[in-house]
Amino acid sequence: MSRILKTIYTYFPGGKHKVLTMSYDDGQIHDKRLIEIFNKNGIKGTFHINSGLIEGRPEKVTLDEVKDVYKGHEVSCHTIYHPTIERCPITQVVQQIIEDRKLLEEACGYPVRGMSYPNGSYSKEIVDALPACGIEYCRVVGNTDDFAMPDNFLTWKATCHHSHNLMENARRFADLHKTQYLYMMYVWGHSYEFPRDDIWGLIEEFCEFIGGRDDIWYATNIEIVDYMNAAKNLKFTAKGDMVYNPSAITVWLSVDGNIVPVAPGETIDL
Repeated sequence: MSRILKTIYTYFPGGKHKVLTMSYDDGQIHDKRLIEIFNKNGIKGTFHINSGLIEGRPEKVTLDEVKDVYKGHEVSCHTIYHPTIERCPITQVVQQIIEDRKLLEEACGYPVRGMSYPNGSYSKEIVDALPACGIEYCRVVGNTDDFAMPDNFLTWKATCHHSHNLMENARRFADLHKTQYLYMMYVWGHSYEFPRDDIWGLIEEFCEFIGGRDDIWYATNIEIVDYMNAAKNLKFTAKGDMVYNPSAITVWLSVDGNIVPVAPGETIDL
C-alpha cells in the first residue's frame, strides 16, 4: 500500500542540518584580526556597528573602511550612539536605528536589515517598532547553551558568548547527528575582549575546530533569516506531491529521506 503522505523536512543549503553564525558588536579595529581568523576557516560573521561613535576614535573601524573590512560578512545596526534604549522615548529609539542604518548603508552599499540591542536593552514596544524601522532580526544578550532555532528573530538569543562554555558547546554541536532536527550554534561577543582578556587563542582554537565541516552551513545572521523566510514561503499542493518556490533563494528539502533542492521560481514534483 502506498503512503498517503510524504515526510517533508526543511534543510539548510546543500542539504545540511546545522548552521553556525557569529555576532560581534561595536565595530572595533580588532574585528580585522577576527575576520582574518573567520576567513581562514570558512566562517561567517555579523558585525553590529554604532556609526555615530566612529569619527575620531582610533579604536574603531572607520566608515571608509567598512566596505572592505567586512566584505563577505554582514554589517548590521547597533543604533547610532549606543544608548540604553529601553529608557529612551520610542521616537528617539526609532531615530537611533534609522540614522544608524543610513550611515551604514552608505558605507557598505546594501540595505542593513539586522540589529543587536545596545547594552542588551529593549522592551515590547521597541520590539514591535522594529519592522517599521526595516529591522528583520535583533540579538539580545545572554546564553542559551542550546542549539534550537529562535521562536522570534526579533528577540534572538545566542548559544553562548565566546567566554562562556565555547569549546564545550562546540564539541556538543559537532556531535549532533540527528538529521530530523535543524540545529544552530550562535556565538556573540566583542572583538576587543580578545586582546583585553588575552584569549585570541580561544577563538582561533574554536574556529579551527568547527570550521570546514561538511555538515555545517556557515552563514551570517541575515542569511539565516532570509533562508528561513524563503523556506516558510514555499507553496505545497494539498497532496504534498508538488512545491513552488516563489522566492529568490534555493530551498533544500528532505522528501522521504531524499534531499531535493527547489530553485527560485521553480515548481517541481516531489
